[in-house]
Amino acid sequence: MATPSEELMNKLVALCKRRGILFQSSEIYGGINGFWDYGPYGVPLRRAVEHLWWKYMVEERDNVVGLDSTIICHPEVWRASGHLEKFSDMMTDCTECKKRFRVDQMEDPNVCPACGAVGKMTEPREFNLMLKTFVGPVFDEEHAAYLRAETCQPIFVDFNTIRVSTRQKLPFGIAQIGKSFRNEINPRNFTFRSREFTQMEMEFFCKEDDSMQWFDYWHEQRWNFYTKVLGLPEDKLHIHWHEKLAHYAKKALDIEFQFPFGWDEIEGVHHRGQWDMSRHAEYSHQDAACKYFDQEINQAYFPTVVETSCGLDRIVLMLLCNAYDEDTAATAKEGMDEDVRVVMHFNPKIAPVQVAVLPLSKKLEAPAQDLYKKIRKKFRAEYDVTGSIGKRYRRQDEIGTPFCITYDFETENDHAVTVRLRDSMEQDRVPLAEVDQFIADKIGDLT
Repeated sequence: MATPSEELMNKLVALCKRRGILFQSSEIYGGINGFWDYGPYGVPLRRAVEHLWWKYMVEERDNVVGLDSTIICHPEVWRASGHLEKFSDMMTDCTECKKRFRVDQMEDPNVCPACGAVGKMTEPREFNLMLKTFVGPVFDEEHAAYLRAETCQPIFVDFNTIRVSTRQKLPFGIAQIGKSFRNEINPRNFTFRSREFTQMEMEFFCKEDDSMQWFDYWHEQRWNFYTKVLGLPEDKLHIHWHEKLAHYAKKALDIEFQFPFGWDEIEGVHHRGQWDMSRHAEYSHQDAACKYFDQEINQAYFPTVVETSCGLDRIVLMLLCNAYDEDTAATAKEGMDEDVRVVMHFNPKIAPVQVAVLPLSKKLEAPAQDLYKKIRKKFRAEYDVTGSIGKRYRRQDEIGTPFCITYDFETENDHAVTVRLRDSMEQDRVPLAEVDQFIADKIGDLT
C-alpha cells in the first residue's frame, strides 16, 4: 500500500503526463530510465524559470556575463577536474533479482531494497558516472570523449578569453545554462535524479581575501531568488551546511526543499578556492590563461571561485510539488453538489499559461479570437472553446492557469468580460479596454 507521500507523487506523475507537462522519453518503446521529455505545458514552465534565473543572475548585474559552451570538451578538461579519476559511486548488485544499487542509498548494504534478499549483494565496486562517446571515425581510446558532467568546467577553461573580451576586472562572474549528463546507477524520484539534466551555474571569480564576503553575498542572493522571485514559502526551504568539505573548500551549503519524498538539495553554494584554476593551469600548461594579472599590485595570481549551482529540472519538480493541490468545488455532475478539484497553484510569473480566453459559445468565436490575439501579445495565453465552461475551468486549473477570461453574450452590450481567478475562484466583471491592465496588476500583486 502506497504511503501518502508516494500517493502524492503518483498523482503528480499522472497529472504531468495527462496534461502534457512532463513524461518519460521514448515511452512507446518502454522508455529509458533517467530520461524525460517536456511537453507543450512543460516547455513554457521550464523556460519561464530559466528566463527568471538568467535575468536575475546576469541581465540585472554588471559583474556577471554569460557563456554557452559545447557539451563535449577536450578529454583533458575532465582529467584536470578529477572526473575521470574520482567521479564515481560505489555500486552493488543483487544476485537474486539482478538489480543494481548505490551503496550510499541503501539502509542496509546486506539487504536488497527491491526484493528483500539478505546476504545476496555483491561486493561494492566503483562505477564511473561519466558518459563516454567517441569523436571521429575510429572508436578507440585515442578518440574517446565524454559528455560533460557539469557546466562549470568550461567556464574555468574559458575564463581568460571571456575576461579579455568583456574587459572585466575582479570580482566578476560567468554564468551558464546547459545540459549535463551523468550515468546514474539508480535514477529515482521522478525527475529529481536523472541521467540527462539542465544545470544553471555561476562561477564568481574574486580575490582570496574577499572570498568569504562574496560567499555570504551569494548565499543571500540565491535564497532571495527562491523566496522573492519564485515566491516559495520559506518554511518549505532550509539551509544544510556541509560539515565534511572538499580539501580545497572553505565553506559549502545546500538549499533544500521539502519534497514529498523528504528534504533534498535544489542548489549548492560552494567556496571552491583556487583549486579549479590551478588544476587547469597544470594540465593545459597555459598558466597565464588561468591567472589574473592584478595591476594594482603588479602581480598575477589564481582567482578564488565562489560557485552557485542549481538544476533546472529539480527546480521545475520543486515547483510542481509546491503547486499541486486538491480542494472541493461546485459541480454540475448528477447527484453531486461538490467535486474534488485538482489545481496547480503556480506563481503567475512561471505558469505555463497565464491567461485563458474562453468564449461561452462557439457563436462568439470571432470577437473572442480578437481578444485572444490581443492578450497573447503580452501574456502566455490559450484559447479554448471545447466543452462546457465548467470543464474548461477544470482543464485550466490542472495546468495552473491563474486567470480565465469568459467572453459571454453580455459582452457585446456592456463591453466587459468575466475574469475568473484560479486560487479563490472569484469572478470579476472587467471592461474590455481594461483587461490587460487588470491582469498585469493582479500578477504584480501575486508575485
